[in-house]
Amino acid sequence: MKIGYRRVSSEDQNLDRQDLGPVDKVFEEKLSGASSHNRPALLAMIDFAREGDECIVYSIDRLARDLRDCQDIVARLNDKGVSVAFLSENLKFTASDDDPFSKLQLHLMSAFAEFERAIIRRRQKEGIAKAKAKGVYKGRPPSINAHKIAELCQKGLGASDIARDLGISRASVYRLMKSANG
Repeated sequence: MKIGYRRVSSEDQNLDRQDLGPVDKVFEEKLSGASSHNRPALLAMIDFAREGDECIVYSIDRLARDLRDCQDIVARLNDKGVSVAFLSENLKFTASDDDPFSKLQLHLMSAFAEFERAIIRRRQKEGIAKAKAKGVYKGRPPSINAHKIAELCQKGLGASDIARDLGISRASVYRLMKSANG
């Protein structure tokens, strides 16, 4: 079975450029690739894959942005008898293949992905610091409308109903209700 994995870093990004060709099942997510531990589609794909399957990924940086994470994911799949193919880099890894050149390329490309992520984070941090110094940085806008919570609370709705209506957790509702009440 051919299994596809596609990832972009945020909700507003599009997966379309990651054309995997014909696959039997695709796992997709719109989350940071900083760590494999908080990526449900990736973990589901690893769990789903069976011996003899081939996992198709558009490029190494779509699978992982950390050298150790990339090596671990590929090793976990290979240990299950699953091959991993990266289309952009034209690399394929199997448990039985011991090609030192391919391994070197995987390490180098993973290291570059990790380096690129570190540079992006540093530039972002520098930009925020400059914006704060100019007094123009406001931070991320709140994702939870505290006024709406207070309004619904005044109407007599309970925390569970408010959380369900707004698509947030009850803990967030309780936290904002507590901070509003002092």
